[in-house]
Amino acid sequence: MNKNKSLIIIAIVILVGLFFYFDLGRFFTLDALKEHRDSLVAFNATHRVAMVTAFMALYVVQTALSLPGAAILSLAAGAIFGVVMGTVYSNIAATLGATLAFLVTRYLLHDVVMRKFGVRLEKLNKELELRGLNYLLFLRLVPLFPFFLINLAAGLTRLPLRIFVFGTMLGIIPGGFVYCNAGASLANITTLGEVASPRVLGSFALLGLVALLPVIYSNVKGTRA
Repeated sequence: MNKNKSLIIIAIVILVGLFFYFDLGRFFTLDALKEHRDSLVAFNATHRVAMVTAFMALYVVQTALSLPGAAILSLAAGAIFGVVMGTVYSNIAATLGATLAFLVTRYLLHDVVMRKFGVRLEKLNKELELRGLNYLLFLRLVPLFPFFLINLAAGLTRLPLRIFVFGTMLGIIPGGFVYCNAGASLANITTLGEVASPRVLGSFALLGLVALLPVIYSNVKGTRA
């Protein structure tokens, strides 16, 4: 491993270590958000650009480093900026952070994985090059797959960057909207589980299956041919 890769790994380990050492996760809780909501809204009213910039930077870092707190940040976006703009800001920031995680993983580990498992992954990579957008939308929409794991796993494949960025930005819109909408009515929420109700999760799963229909159709057609 070259020097640049080693430095990146060290920097990531230090940043993640500092997050847990100083227990910064205590600020990414529903109680903390409710406690500071009024002051955050007031600051946004007088320092709009600074608030948007700080929020998006924080969201990008959180996502890029795969740290906990994404749900709280999405709720905060709705509580501070409103449903529409909160969805826009959180979507852009989450996409940027996911793309950074994707690129760093690809830069650090892709070649190693290809050397060891390239032959076994060849079929998967070809499939992703052809229908990567459908698979990515399915993974983003169906709530069974952790967001950060998709970022990291995708970086180990030959999924094109443009597909990853577009698929991520499009695929996280429904979930982002739901959380921002809930954040706009923050006082009515007592647990995060109330936001992601079984009905909402089922709707996301259905959307994910719709995104996967072209792949299913192609596979069935190929089997019959």
